Amino acid sequence: MKIKTKFLGEAEIEKSSIIHFEGGIPGFEDLTEFVILPVEPDSPFAILQSIKESEIGFIIAFPFAFKPDYAFDLQEEDKQSLQIELESDLVFYSIVTLREPFQQSTINLQAPVIINHKKKLAKQIVLQDSVRYQIRYPIQNEGSDK
Repeated sequence: MKIKTKFLGEAEIEKSSIIHFEGGIPGFEDLTEFVILPVEPDSPFAILQSIKESEIGFIIAFPFAFKPDYAFDLQEEDKQSLQIELESDLVFYSIVTLREPFQQSTINLQAPVIINHKKKLAKQIVLQDSVRYQIRYPIQNEGSDK
């Protein structure tokens, strides 16, 4: 099926690639069906695109690419709603806020997007540890520390 996207124009997707957010994404509770579109091969970045609203798309990234020690525990309620059977079924993303210049862009480590890729279920959760993980963690930060 074809969808219109915020960043890539028209895109061809498989119905089987649609990911369901039971309660939507905070701020977009009415939108429950999204797809992940790659930006480039081997890139930590992708696009989380609504299949219903072409103007609703988010740049997302693997948080571990920018903060290798990123870790948190899922609440039991989240485990149940995502129908987790194996930890290996999960993929973790964080929403990116793009800035000019790109080096000033940030990633939201406090509200990861967790996807059960086998069940095609997803949820954005808000971590309670606001001291440890920031909403605006600098993308440039981790790469320049090494």
